Amino acid sequence: MTLYHFGNCLALVYAPYHMAYKFSGISEYATFSKCVYAGGLYIFTQLCKMLLLATFFPDSDSQVNGEYDVFLEILKATVDFADLIGLYFALNSVPGKGHAKILTAAIGWASAEAVVSRSLLLWVGARGAEFDWRYVRSCAEANVALLQHAASAALVWLWSRSDLPRAQAPLVLWLLALTPYRPLLEDAVAAVLSLSAWSLLAVRALHASALALTALAMYAILSQQIGI
Repeated sequence: MTLYHFGNCLALVYAPYHMAYKFSGISEYATFSKCVYAGGLYIFTQLCKMLLLATFFPDSDSQVNGEYDVFLEILKATVDFADLIGLYFALNSVPGKGHAKILTAAIGWASAEAVVSRSLLLWVGARGAEFDWRYVRSCAEANVALLQHAASAALVWLWSRSDLPRAQAPLVLWLLALTPYRPLLEDAVAAVLSLSAWSLLAVRALHASALALTALAMYAILSQQIGI
């Protein structure tokens, strides 16, 4: 039963990533090495973020006393702009059309995040003798993260285009500016509405879906205009 639960959790996390790579068509472009490169950029970016946080935002007395400093949390979330820079370099490393760049960078980036943040948790916890829904929820969160990273990669790609229509540019910049603060906004909604962990996951899934659909619509409009 223990191995069965562990296997189900692994499948729930990594099967959607494999299917996204296999059936999106990017496997035909021989982009596996580029996915690995994007994953390496993710790890390097997280190390840089950890260094910045440790240097400029050390633990303060208010955090030790359990007080929540909103301004400090906003400043710490600003460091997540490094993720957008990392995605930009990942996109530029992939040759080919726009959709291949976006999907390769997003899948490689999200896969590295899933391996780093979920594997140890599942190995230590999901192999336990008792079933716990929190590991299933964590696996579902990994799938939501894939959608979020795909939307972020699409927005970064749109922003990098010199032929982006002027009508779309403010929306792209606004969505990119809000990207690092997405977790704070979602947690604030959960706190105000007293949402459970599963309800918060649903909010994140809806948010990621809306963002992905918006980015997809802008990509479709641009691709029709310039014929990519």
